[in-house]
Amino acid sequence: MALGIFLSVTCLFVGVGIAKYIDLKYSSENPVGFYWAVNKSLPLAVLSAVTIVIFWFVFMAVANIFSGELYKIGQFFFNWELTPQNMNAQSVRETANWIYGYANVTLMFVLLMLTTFASWFSYPLMLFKNYSWSEAKTRGNLEVSKHRSALYKLLGFIFAEAVLCTTVTPLLTPVLYMLTSTMIYVTYKDLFETVK
Repeated sequence: MALGIFLSVTCLFVGVGIAKYIDLKYSSENPVGFYWAVNKSLPLAVLSAVTIVIFWFVFMAVANIFSGELYKIGQFFFNWELTPQNMNAQSVRETANWIYGYANVTLMFVLLMLTTFASWFSYPLMLFKNYSWSEAKTRGNLEVSKHRSALYKLLGFIFAEAVLCTTVTPLLTPVLYMLTSTMIYVTYKDLFETVK
């Protein structure tokens, strides 16, 4: 579970850097390389992923302690499920649902963490404008307060899609991740980089 959460969060935030790379590649006279996008966004994405894993572990450990299921705490770090019993006689959709199940829940958890402890714009502000976390949170929350209705609709759409990807269309989870990364970048660019 810890590895799945770590990889999901890292991919989500590296996707923001890739969205910037795609934008610069097609709109700039001096496009940057793909390596630039990954190299620039990976350290902050890894730091964010480790933070989310720690938060998730604490929440899960506390829940397991209160429920009296202490053995489940260790399963957060190691629970080998790639057994023949789990893989035999499953359809492609069931296998995809099993593989991407944590990714969809992680996406919803990350969005809740962003809206609670940071801001929708925190990550791109830290990544592209080198703001500290507190500066990014303050500046991002200022813009969120101006566009609250639109942001809630956007978050509602992403949550609805994540629920659909969890139950009905699990194979579209990577598309949802790239869509979310692109939305984070596009909304950031529209409010912070567009000359008005």
